[in-house]
Amino acid sequence: MRRRSVLPSHHDDAEKGGGKPPQSRLCFLATLCVMFWVLIFYFHFSVLAPDPDARPVAVATQARIAHDHLPDRVFNHDGLLRTPPAAVGKEEAPAAVAPAAVAEEEEAPAAVAEKEEVPPKEYPFQRALKTAENASDPCGGRYIYVHELPPRFNEDMLRECHSISVWTNMCKFMSNDGLGPPLSNEDGVFSNTGWYATNQFAVDVIFGNRMKQYECLTKDSSIAAAVFVPFYAGFDVSRYLWGYNISMRDAAPHDLVDWLRKRPEWNVMGGRDHFLVGGRIAWDFRRLTDEESDWGNKLLFMPAAKNMSMLVVESSPWNANDFAVPYPTYFHPAKDEDVFLWQDRMRSLDRPWLFSFAGAPRPGDPMSIRGQLIDQCRTSSFCKLLECDLGESKCHSPSAIMKMFQSSLFCLQPQGDSYTRRSAFDSMLAGCIPVFFHPGSAYVQYTWHLPKNYTSYSVFIPEGGVRDGNVSVEEILRGIHPDIVKQMREEVINLIPKVIYADPRSKLETLKDAFDVSVSAIINKVTQLRRDIISDSEDKDFIEENSWKYELLEGQRTIGPHEWDPFFSKPKPKDKGADSGNSSAEAAKNSWKIERGDQN
Repeated sequence: MRRRSVLPSHHDDAEKGGGKPPQSRLCFLATLCVMFWVLIFYFHFSVLAPDPDARPVAVATQARIAHDHLPDRVFNHDGLLRTPPAAVGKEEAPAAVAPAAVAEEEEAPAAVAEKEEVPPKEYPFQRALKTAENASDPCGGRYIYVHELPPRFNEDMLRECHSISVWTNMCKFMSNDGLGPPLSNEDGVFSNTGWYATNQFAVDVIFGNRMKQYECLTKDSSIAAAVFVPFYAGFDVSRYLWGYNISMRDAAPHDLVDWLRKRPEWNVMGGRDHFLVGGRIAWDFRRLTDEESDWGNKLLFMPAAKNMSMLVVESSPWNANDFAVPYPTYFHPAKDEDVFLWQDRMRSLDRPWLFSFAGAPRPGDPMSIRGQLIDQCRTSSFCKLLECDLGESKCHSPSAIMKMFQSSLFCLQPQGDSYTRRSAFDSMLAGCIPVFFHPGSAYVQYTWHLPKNYTSYSVFIPEGGVRDGNVSVEEILRGIHPDIVKQMREEVINLIPKVIYADPRSKLETLKDAFDVSVSAIINKVTQLRRDIISDSEDKDFIEENSWKYELLEGQRTIGPHEWDPFFSKPKPKDKGADSGNSSAEAAKNSWKIERGDQN
């Protein structure tokens, strides 16, 4: 019996159908073929085609897949493909980057540009600086704002002038706006007008009254080139030096600082644009300790006050907040013509004496050379001596002193009880060439008013040689050629306007007096400081102990060894004029002998 196959074969089908496949199977195969191609096209266009709305994850996945095959590509922290800087400029198809990343890249340069265009910092004093750019404003860059202080800081002192000094009734010296009583001219030494018996410590009131006549005062502090504080600091300290405790001596300075710090003008620069006048030597305002026996007050050591500039008749070589201005002389011209006539007269004088000296010895000071100079003058037939320790009234007579200076080619100016002397300016007013023995007597003091080239108007003889007896002043002075002497004398005479204070009740027209020079220097100082602040170029390496050296530099900031270093070595307790308790106090105390009329 034959077994039946389980599945029919194609051969059997053909036999049954007469050799033709059935119709239904052909349709089925065609349908399968069509569906296959439909699926292919659908997969190509719908699945593989890029979708603009596709999530970044898909792109990131592709990027990670291609990572091993793209060595010239880099990937950032979020897995997005980036072209490294070295590949910029290659002709390649741009890598697929997510839209969010593109927006992030477009915003980044804008943020950098915005950071670079940050506006510069504004300062409240910039308006004052801009006034100097106004060519039509004659006061541009020169405006001064004056604080309206309570009268206890100035006018009340004048009303109580009898108590300003223990030794001298200052009331008579307050007349004529601080110039003192007029001087008579019986001896024909002076001009007919402009001469007064001016006290050497009257700069406070003279300067204050000159400021009232300043042509560029303003009530708008925002345009001020500097701010003036009309505090009579010299008069204040002189009231309480003898018989008063330190609390009384420091009371007015503390009160002044408290008053100033509450003012909006102070906040502009913390007082660094403020200045005031104290017509005494700096040591009167530099008490180092709180010992009752120590001298003076602490005005110049108060933290806030150290920001201000103080004008004194003698500054400290080792401190940066005081500046020396000339002592007042007896001559206070009201107009330019008065000065020109006086200068011409000094040029024409006959000067029979080679050199002269007016003063007294200092037997209690082993460093003083006054005794040696007096001895040399006594033994020289070329020297005129006016001794002041024998009660000779002529030594305290302005007429006698000026007459001697007018008859001399050179005038000796050794140190007094401190570095400086009023006599130096009296001699220059007389056309007499000053001879200095210490650089602290003029050269590092009056740098605003005197030429830095000191050899053009003076002679410098180091005091050490005189003290040791190895130097003859007469020989040195006789060795200077007459033509050089003439040139030096002419330079001294030309300097006269800058070392005198004009009458506060008038104003010189073309000449600049000591007041004008001082105000101009203060304005330049503040202006330069403001510019340095804006440009962030303040001298961070400033060494205050070397302040005297900076004053001698010509626009430089780097200091080094100097030939005068031995004169200004770091102070020791017994050094003359040193910034130490004993020496500065003694110098200041001794200077009061001049006011008592005992010595010069």
